[in-house]
Amino acid sequence: MWKKIDKKFPRRTISDWGKVLVLLLDEAAVLVLVVLGLQFFEIRIPLQITIPIAILLGVLVFIIHVAVIPSFHRRQVAGREGMIGAEGSVVAPLTPVGTITLMGEYWKARTIDGHIEVDEDVEVVGLEGLTLKVKHKPPS
Repeated sequence: MWKKIDKKFPRRTISDWGKVLVLLLDEAAVLVLVVLGLQFFEIRIPLQITIPIAILLGVLVFIIHVAVIPSFHRRQVAGREGMIGAEGSVVAPLTPVGTITLMGEYWKARTIDGHIEVDEDVEVVGLEGLTLKVKHKPPS
């Protein structure tokens, strides 16, 4: 009935918006340079045109950067952490060491749950150097 309140939410939200504001600084610097350039060359743009363009650009830049916020919290998918849970296929029997193909690459693998034959599907559960630790893929 009652939702659990995440105590890290306010701090994380403030941190996220701080990152977005930092990302917006370069756009703000460009706008300042454009305005200073227009003043230097004495180019006048009517206020009726300036305000809608400024609002439109502000909203557009804001939407683009808000789309970035979810990427701050995505799980890392590269390196060791990206391999855990990946699924591959056996190309040389795992007795207990053999070869699997994973994401189009051949990897040395060691089984943790007995002998695994060719063309069986496996799931990566760990890494030991450059050798993957695998187990039978659970049935779907």
